[in-house]
Amino acid sequence: MPFFLLASVVIPLLADGADPLRQVGWQFVAFGGALPPAALAALLFPLLRPLEVAAVRSLCGVPAERLAEGPALSWAARRRTALWFVAHLLAGGIVSGMTLAAPPAAVLLLLLPFSEPLRRAAPGWPGTFHGVLGPLTGLALLALVAGTARGAGALLARCAPVLLGPTPADRLAAAERRAADLASRNRLARELHDAVGHALSAVTLQASAARRVLDADPEFARRALAAIEEITREAVAELDTVLGLLRAEDGTGPDAPAPALDGLEALLDRTRAAGVAVEATVEGRCAGLATVVSREAYRIVQEGLSNALRHAGPVPVRLRLRVDEAELTIRMENPVAGPAAARSASAARPGGGSGLRGIAERARLLGGGATAAAHDGVWRLTVRLPTGATTRGAEQGTAGHTRTGDGDRDGVSGA
Repeated sequence: MPFFLLASVVIPLLADGADPLRQVGWQFVAFGGALPPAALAALLFPLLRPLEVAAVRSLCGVPAERLAEGPALSWAARRRTALWFVAHLLAGGIVSGMTLAAPPAAVLLLLLPFSEPLRRAAPGWPGTFHGVLGPLTGLALLALVAGTARGAGALLARCAPVLLGPTPADRLAAAERRAADLASRNRLARELHDAVGHALSAVTLQASAARRVLDADPEFARRALAAIEEITREAVAELDTVLGLLRAEDGTGPDAPAPALDGLEALLDRTRAAGVAVEATVEGRCAGLATVVSREAYRIVQEGLSNALRHAGPVPVRLRLRVDEAELTIRMENPVAGPAAARSASAARPGGGSGLRGIAERARLLGGGATAAAHDGVWRLTVRLPTGATTRGAEQGTAGHTRTGDGDRDGVSGA
């Protein structure tokens, strides 16, 4: 209506004697003249697309997945929205005009044969309809209005996915949003796996050992239970950290600080309390590392120790960290065969896991790499992280790959 009124004002200024408000012919001219400025408005206002999408979903029953989301940002999307808007207004104008004009005429024709005063009061074209011709014509007019409205709605419903559907740019933006969401979920999954998995592996090992010697060595069982208590307390703190990350991802809370290499000694002490002899060597200064490198290195060491607990049991583990100007190197070694591993077979988790994949993801996202393989009965994990890595990849990455020699550690029993 605003565009029609604008055209009704402009047309008399351009054509002498034109009166779109009273003359039917000029009303059609004004209606046609209203469509170009409507198309221009659709080009200039990107928010018109979500309004039209909402209308199509409500009135035409088009599924939401076939329509674009958000404003039309690219010119290609704006042109398609403008074409749709013109089609919408054209169909809507025709149906609206017929709805205003045809029903009164149809009622007049339906009543004409039954009212002599009405026939006398309605000279002109109603007088040409005699007998049942008037009511039949009236019913035909009503059917025409209903059929036009239904046909226009069906036509618009077919055109809507083409003109209001996502453009290639929209699909790319949607794919980027899905990738970001997947990266966020994977990040939280890695944190939860590494934080809680290590504690559960240690607790399982301690509980198994305490159960076996409960009657023969109660003092050892008490020490094992004390270690379980301490490990679970630390696990709750780690879980709070991961939940803090989740709240930060949702924007409902601050990003909780994640553990880093400054907590390495505490991690090693908890692992030794689980019965694992850990020999650790640190070369260089870990204190000067970037926060993200220190954090990811801590998680990698934690997961490496968890793997040893799960798959080899309480076997000796040798850990070496070397920091130089270019990179941080993490090397871990532990036996994968022998009596110790055989005795701990009941404590090892059956089936496969995602530990090595998580390690590879962390390394790759910082621009480094990870290798893992068993050789001569010794499992070796080597991870290299650039010391100048940034947080971008660590916050957004999604997938990784680990090169192995004899098989993925998480799919093979340490025994």
